[in-house]
Amino acid sequence: MNPKPTTWLCAKLPITAYGDALNLQRNLVAAKINKTISPDIILLLEHLPVFTLGRRGGRKNLTVSREFLEKSGIQVIQVERGGDITFHGPGQIVCYPIINLKENRIKVVDYVTSLEEIMIRTAVEWGITAKRNSLNRGIWVGDNKLGSIGIAIRRGISFHGFAYNVNISLKPFEWTNPCGLEDIRMTSMEQKLSQKISMNQVYKSVKRHIEEVFEVDLIKTDLQELMCGNGYEEATKKRKV
Repeated sequence: MNPKPTTWLCAKLPITAYGDALNLQRNLVAAKINKTISPDIILLLEHLPVFTLGRRGGRKNLTVSREFLEKSGIQVIQVERGGDITFHGPGQIVCYPIINLKENRIKVVDYVTSLEEIMIRTAVEWGITAKRNSLNRGIWVGDNKLGSIGIAIRRGISFHGFAYNVNISLKPFEWTNPCGLEDIRMTSMEQKLSQKISMNQVYKSVKRHIEEVFEVDLIKTDLQELMCGNGYEEATKKRKV
């Protein structure tokens, strides 16, 4: 008999301001450290337009002026994740796993490889062949980057994660040196396939590949259940109904 699969919670959020999602992640990490929340958690969402700068990031890789950004209404936020600069916006699926790597016996390098694998498998379902680049983590279609990774780890617990371009506007990426690299371009599923892609279908694909790659069973929960600290019990109860 096969062992019972590990269960993680999964919450799909509405389009969310970056600062709100960042506070949520930090609160969930603190709750896991304090053991007021025990299950591991996957957050899936899209962001309102924002540029974020990772630990290696600086405004030097923004190629437009501060005045131009102010007129565009797009914030620039410095965060603790790895990597340099990237853009988030509607049409990009962001995955934030809040998981205890130590308890799951996952090495950091293997964890990053697994996040890439989820995006690669998702792309394949739409006939897009994406590959890794050992010099710049994430996934690539030729010389164009389709998905980015930037993680942080606190007391063995991961947060931040990956951003996968589906129908996102690529124009703001042109205002940066993406990931701190010159002469590279970002791409999206929409650009590669010359058509809009169903976000719901891609969300379903991402969830399925998370389960496959990490060998877990995702249980649906919502933000209210998570913040009450009883998301696992409530989600399990609903699933049994």
